[in-house]
Amino acid sequence: MKLGIVGLPNVGKSTLFNAITKAGAESANYPFCTIEPNVGVVSVPDERLDRLTEIFGSEKKLPTAIEFFDIAGLVKGASKGEGLGNKFLSHIREVESIVHVVRCFEDENVTHVEGNIDPLRDVEIIDLELILSDLEIMSKRLSKTEKLVKTDKSLSKELKIIQRIVESLEEGIPIRMLDFDKEDEAFVKGLNLLSKKPVLYAANISEEDIINKNENEHLLKLKDHAKKEGSGIITICGKIESEIAELEDDEKEMFLEELGIEQSGLDRLIKASYELLGLISFLTAGPKESRAWTIKKGSKAPEAAGKIHTDMEKGFIRAEIVSFKDLNETASMIKAKEQGLVRLEGKEYIMQDGDVVIFRFNV
Repeated sequence: MKLGIVGLPNVGKSTLFNAITKAGAESANYPFCTIEPNVGVVSVPDERLDRLTEIFGSEKKLPTAIEFFDIAGLVKGASKGEGLGNKFLSHIREVESIVHVVRCFEDENVTHVEGNIDPLRDVEIIDLELILSDLEIMSKRLSKTEKLVKTDKSLSKELKIIQRIVESLEEGIPIRMLDFDKEDEAFVKGLNLLSKKPVLYAANISEEDIINKNENEHLLKLKDHAKKEGSGIITICGKIESEIAELEDDEKEMFLEELGIEQSGLDRLIKASYELLGLISFLTAGPKESRAWTIKKGSKAPEAAGKIHTDMEKGFIRAEIVSFKDLNETASMIKAKEQGLVRLEGKEYIMQDGDVVIFRFNV
């Protein structure tokens, strides 16, 4: 999974990136500090793997991972090449989802590229640049398809979808806010439009606000906006996340407990990203390794097997499945089988989060 961290200059993007990846991206109080996207790979925390490693005596523990791309700050006119706009927009095109960092704290010592704090204006600036970039591409596609449909009537449906997309973009509506049926959705997804990508807003708030669970006016405005467009939102504090990043694992829990914070920003960011993209994890375990695999919610057993190896999907016979909850309680695959908790599932089985699986296949 690839997530692109975007936002206006100086909203806390690189600070957040550094904190969650420990990758050491440069962070400074001036625009365009980031030019090429910094990339950090983060293991997805999963306590279930610790337990499976214990039960099976696994030599290795392999969590799934997320790639974070720290994409330089966009500015007005990016779609027309302002700042380093064209390069930035091409970087966004490579990711599956956008983490949009929005500044929701006041601090006279940290400059804002627009002069003052206004989260809705900041969101609109980014959205507009993505929309304008999509509009330029889709207007050309529309013109071309209108000519082709005169000799190829099979393109009529495609033309209607493109017309709808262009109309929406002209009205300033991101394509992620439009609903399509399953067949049309597949076509739209193939267009790889910037404004179609799911968005998770990361509201960067002050240390005081996050500790006191205070929702300031800036945050409330952003939450209302996210709700209206069906996007996800989490709160983070760049300063606190930076401090957490410097601690050892055992110290992190104590630090969070002292602050009265249940989860780090990274944990909440990962959880929210999974929900936004409709992802779940299934698990495999044995003496050699315990491992987590990420799949789309609603995936059938053969698709999940294909995540491990394409031969397993092609030659799929059945899956032996036990829920992590049941395996955790019995602490033994043998006992789980004795108690009838291990099920044999076929090709139509819909995978569930936390399924512990052994795939049977023939090549």
